[in-house]
Amino acid sequence: MFKETFEHEYTYIKGFMRNVHRFASRPAVTCTQRERTWTYSELNRDVNKLANALLADGVSKNEIVTYQLLNSVEFVLSYLAPQKLGAINSPINFRLSPGETAYILDDSKPAVYIYDAEIKEIALQALEMAAHQPRRIVMVDLTGHDNEAPEGHITMSDYLAGQSDQEPQTDVRPHIYDENTRLYTSGTTGRPKGVPLNHINDVLSAHDVAMHFPLSPVDKTMNMSPWFHRGGLHSGGPTPTLYVGGEVVILRYFHPKTALEFAEKYGITFLIGAPPMLKMLHDSQLKTPSDLSKLKGIVTMGAPLEREDCIKYQQVLTPNIFNGYGTTEAFWNTFLRPYDLPEMTGSAGRSCTDDDMAVVKVYPDRKAEPDDVVAKDGSEVGEIIVRAPGKTTYSYVNNPDQSEKVFYKGWIYIGDMGTWDENEFVTVVGRKNDMIVSSGENIHPIQIEEILNQHPGVKESVVVGVPDELRGEAVVAYIIKDDPELTAKELNKYCSNHPMLAAYKKPRFYRFIDELPYTATGKKKHFVVRALAVEDQKNGLLER
Repeated sequence: MFKETFEHEYTYIKGFMRNVHRFASRPAVTCTQRERTWTYSELNRDVNKLANALLADGVSKNEIVTYQLLNSVEFVLSYLAPQKLGAINSPINFRLSPGETAYILDDSKPAVYIYDAEIKEIALQALEMAAHQPRRIVMVDLTGHDNEAPEGHITMSDYLAGQSDQEPQTDVRPHIYDENTRLYTSGTTGRPKGVPLNHINDVLSAHDVAMHFPLSPVDKTMNMSPWFHRGGLHSGGPTPTLYVGGEVVILRYFHPKTALEFAEKYGITFLIGAPPMLKMLHDSQLKTPSDLSKLKGIVTMGAPLEREDCIKYQQVLTPNIFNGYGTTEAFWNTFLRPYDLPEMTGSAGRSCTDDDMAVVKVYPDRKAEPDDVVAKDGSEVGEIIVRAPGKTTYSYVNNPDQSEKVFYKGWIYIGDMGTWDENEFVTVVGRKNDMIVSSGENIHPIQIEEILNQHPGVKESVVVGVPDELRGEAVVAYIIKDDPELTAKELNKYCSNHPMLAAYKKPRFYRFIDELPYTATGKKKHFVVRALAVEDQKNGLLER
């Protein structure tokens, strides 16, 4: 009885349905754009309409429903409805190019493709480029411009018109090991990889958030990031909030002043976003303060916090700052809680309650064994590996070579380099692929970036390597100025005199730019900047 009950009842969709009957009249989702709230029972009725529309189109167990949507109620419907049929929901980045979108359509071969009218041209080009053609294509229009669906497509409102709001009639029984969600990595080093998640992964990811915030039915979350990635969907997005019976407040577009105003207006208890967003919130709050008294905490992921920034955020926004570190493959795996900060800023924290983390040695021709660890001295650099038995399937879709490369003996070799100390706090120093080798020395960009960012004239920086005949690679710093008068000469002097920067690590070239490329999860795209630097070097645009 335990096995039968556990394996079929401990699924994500069953958890949502428990809240539909116990919290029927409580708010589940609030759309700030429409200024409308759906209770759990109202949300479920709209989920059923989409599920019945999908069922009428013959969508069955293990088929894919791909949706490319900005944060919206329609995103929530697209997440939940396929699960009622045993199908797989798959949100993808609405910022992808047509070619990248086409690649994912061909990789997953969805039965249904749902896209936002705001990216209609990208969707049309992607469908033209893709070999696979979904049998149903649905456009969601929240623009207010009353867009007509292109020929052969249908609007979401028309798709749902006339559909029953009762539970879909299907004999599918979800199982904890059924794939129910498929995400795609943000592609920091190449094409995005499909990451399959089973029901039990979604459930235990929700439990992880409930433990670490903690998150409860009285909470209201607002994720300032898009929901299509793991940090958006699983950290204060629909997955944990609707599983515990809380309220999801939808922020479609991020603007710091608007986010703070909504935090006050809706009584948000947890804000979630990437580190650059916190800086913008801080600056906005200083100019035009909002009442943040209901706020229990701000959760950030994607990059470590620097000490001075953390202290400012704690003073101006909330003393309860949380900083998580993780991957699409396994959600967050280490965590800094408010009592760790600001003391442990710069580190990525210790492993989460159900997870393990280690830093292992690096060899040119093979993986280190999981127990072949570097010294716990906060100094010796190795590769960070994580074990998250409840939150990953240890696999990629249609990609056995990458699966073999990344997953090994229950551990995930994610390619980040770092150190750890005697208390197992890990500090990330860079990506394997980001590492610069100059005159035989290994140089990790993050260390140099942190030092550059301490300069009062620097707003943001990213450090990469370019080919150098003498050294192999030379260090280049791309800078966004906070002071318009800042010069390369001034930065060169600053780095030369900095007590924590060895001479061989000092940037030899600088380039001033207006913006840096980030992934959706707030990570710098070093590989994009490196390609730019190589071209800038050829064109003589780098300054000494």
